[in-house]
Amino acid sequence: MELAFQSGTIGVIVFLLLAIIAGLIIYFRRRLNSYDHRALKEQHGEVHGAELLTSRAKYPEADGFRWSGTFLNFSLFASLVLILLAFNWTTYPRDVYIPEGALDLSEDIEIEPPRTAEPPPPPPPPPPPVIEEVPEELIEEDQPEFVDQSLDKEEEVKAPERPAAPPPPPPPPPPKEEEIFVIAEDMPRFPGCEDLPSKKEKEACAQKKMLEFIYANIKYPPIARENGVEGTVVVTFVVEKDGAVKDAKIVRDIGAGCGDEALRVVELMNKKSLKWTPGKQRGKPVRVQFNLPVKFKLQ
Repeated sequence: MELAFQSGTIGVIVFLLLAIIAGLIIYFRRRLNSYDHRALKEQHGEVHGAELLTSRAKYPEADGFRWSGTFLNFSLFASLVLILLAFNWTTYPRDVYIPEGALDLSEDIEIEPPRTAEPPPPPPPPPPPVIEEVPEELIEEDQPEFVDQSLDKEEEVKAPERPAAPPPPPPPPPPKEEEIFVIAEDMPRFPGCEDLPSKKEKEACAQKKMLEFIYANIKYPPIARENGVEGTVVVTFVVEKDGAVKDAKIVRDIGAGCGDEALRVVELMNKKSLKWTPGKQRGKPVRVQFNLPVKFKLQ
């Protein structure tokens, strides 16, 4: 026979035990104080020496040690009850309200596909030089005069100056950012379901756990609750190759703080170190964009 006690039941039992102990203490204190010590002194006289040690109390009628066996048995009983409660303390997960059709996306929501950074285009080539015909008159006028460049033995020959070093080559273009997939062969999955045998079972389990996480941690904004704001907020984010959630942003907001609350819950995945199973394309992990609708509905 299996026993299961919830926190409320254990609290009631512990309260009853404490009430019984307090009642016993009050009862025996009043009973011991009810004796007439003057009458007991006149009846038994003064107790001295060895008689005081052997009797353990001045007067046998007011001896509290005679109930020590009862106190010991009650203590053992209370300890056994507490141990039994401790070993059978059972906690159940609280029910999470998930709105019907929580993952349905309406067709009127347009989500811009992710853009990957592309290197800038190369600069255009310089225009070809224009060759102009020079008149013969200018050619004759520009004839250089002959200069004697012969050297004597006594003249010192200087080495020509070296031209300046050419400028350094331009830096290489930045590395191309990896492509972000909208649809992959294996879409990313929420963690906690990788022990199941089939792919279909993993997807169904991951979807259920994701919804339980979202709606267990979401808090309906007070402003939205007071004004009766209901609707669907859409948050988009990228599941990286390592399963981390990056670049979360609001695509559709219904106002009254609902969008910020949905975004907070999505970013809570990283704070709790929840790593998704990354999406795969041709057997290799890839970056995948995931669009998550979050429904706010008053109960």
